[in-house]
Amino acid sequence: MGVWDLLLVGMVILLGLCGVLVPGVPGSWLVWAAVMWWALKDPRPEAWLLLVSATAALFLSQVVRWVLPPRRLRESGASRRMGAYAGAGAVLGFFLIPVIGAIPGFMAGIYLEERHRLGRHAEAMAALRTAMRSGGSSVLAEFFTCLLIAAAWVGVVVWG
Repeated sequence: MGVWDLLLVGMVILLGLCGVLVPGVPGSWLVWAAVMWWALKDPRPEAWLLLVSATAALFLSQVVRWVLPPRRLRESGASRRMGAYAGAGAVLGFFLIPVIGAIPGFMAGIYLEERHRLGRHAEAMAALRTAMRSGGSSVLAEFFTCLLIAAAWVGVVVWG
């Protein structure tokens, strides 16, 4: 695959990561489609292994989403700004504390946005609990899975 093709796949994966945080956008499907297109254009065993792993991980993520409470983020007061803070926190945490740091980073992003909006610690913690119970845990599961797939894709492209 050429550099432009890899850049295009990377941009679709990035678009999919952003799409996970926006209600109504099939972000995880965009990530999967980008990995599938890359695996079809670059038929190496590593690419096919990543495609199979990504498919299994996204299936497991969807099962977890169905088990968790349904998304009712808009009713709980979640905004696009909260999604941006949560996503940025998850990505930052993913790299600061490798892989597992995305979970506390996601929650820290929500907390920081709510602390900025509400001004007090107790109110921000209550808003964080409400957001996570109203579907934030579902978004976190899907976003974490897509982050893992994106990191694995980068790893295979760079070192594979």
